[in-house]
Amino acid sequence: MKNVILITGAVGGIGTAMCRELAARGYNLLLVDRRPDEAGLTEQIARQYGVETRFRLCDLSDADERSALLQDFAREEMRFSGLINVAGRDFEGAFCEKSREQMLFLTRVLVETPVDLAHSLLALRDERQRFLLINISSLAAFFPMPYKATYAAAKRFILDHSRALHVELKDIADVLVICPAGLPTTEESRRKIAAQGLWGRLTAQQTEKVVRRAVELALRGQAVYVPGVASQFLTWLGGLLPAGVVAGFVGRRWRAAQARVAAGLSKPMPPAAK
Repeated sequence: MKNVILITGAVGGIGTAMCRELAARGYNLLLVDRRPDEAGLTEQIARQYGVETRFRLCDLSDADERSALLQDFAREEMRFSGLINVAGRDFEGAFCEKSREQMLFLTRVLVETPVDLAHSLLALRDERQRFLLINISSLAAFFPMPYKATYAAAKRFILDHSRALHVELKDIADVLVICPAGLPTTEESRRKIAAQGLWGRLTAQQTEKVVRRAVELALRGQAVYVPGVASQFLTWLGGLLPAGVVAGFVGRRWRAAQARVAAGLSKPMPPAAK
């Protein structure tokens, strides 16, 4: 395979949208996910867009599985023209009520995996063209967030790491980090957006539009993309306030949102329009 972009977390949600957007632009794709491609996404994309696609089942949070995958790439002498780091997870709730494994999983999949893949695939890049590197962070990266402390901190790492690589790799790569708020891709995500009330509705964005715009901006050389005017306003406002004030406000809002869900006052959003 030539002109290959690897997409992690490719099965479902933003990963699938990325697959379709990049295939439409003529890239061959290597899809990686810890879930099987039961819906036949790989074959659908190859048939619809006329590009070569492959699927690899891999739990990227497992260092041994990830290393075996990277060793296969080197042995097959694959050359990559891009990497889209989508794979992620969140375990929302009180820090002390979550398991040790949940917290370590977050750091492995949100910090260790993107760093390892970027470093390894850049060493296997196709030197005839610029490398495209897109990381998925979150609006949470701009704030200290009680009840999402590990997730928000890990997303902050992704944001800062991407910003630095954007400058460091400017001669060989286009590096962009996306910091979306809610993307209604699953029932769980729609429930969380609804629980945030007005701000949840204002900051939610359509996944396909976010992905399309992100790729456009990356290829134009932009470093950071915060989708939506409401989200951009929140990042500006949060930057003006002391971190302690922001953390206190976020904690109160989270507790209020959970109270609404418990009382049955918040319902999941309907699926996003296609």
